[in-house]
Amino acid sequence: MKIEPYLFFDGRCEEAIGFYSRALGAKVEFMMRYAESPEPPPPGMLPPGSEQKIMHASLHIGGALVMMSDGMCGGDTAFKGFSLSLDCPDADIAREAFAALSVGGQVTMPLGKTFWAPLFGMVTDRFGVGWMVGVSADAA
Repeated sequence: MKIEPYLFFDGRCEEAIGFYSRALGAKVEFMMRYAESPEPPPPGMLPPGSEQKIMHASLHIGGALVMMSDGMCGGDTAFKGFSLSLDCPDADIAREAFAALSVGGQVTMPLGKTFWAPLFGMVTDRFGVGWMVGVSADAA
């Protein structure tokens, strides 16, 4: 078994894909819009004008697969109670990723040395997704 995060962006998925591609070098593995689905959603399931929104996408970020969607394009997206952890191979990459994720977001713990890692920090990106960015002690 493995756990793979699935994030819902309530109409901002395409924007998020572009952001993570630029910020973290994410590579799109698959992307399908609602209009491209072989089985269209039942009438009334999506708000009018949502046909070009992202039904499903999967991205590779480093060695991890992150899946995402616009969802039903009518709810309130709240990313609470979890963070995505980004383990970087060195301090320079950690600093770059942290700075990129911070654009339009909010730093909740600046990058710094901790008792468990030579470099660690926390940021909530502009979509509300929490990130813990660090360098493992064994990578230092």
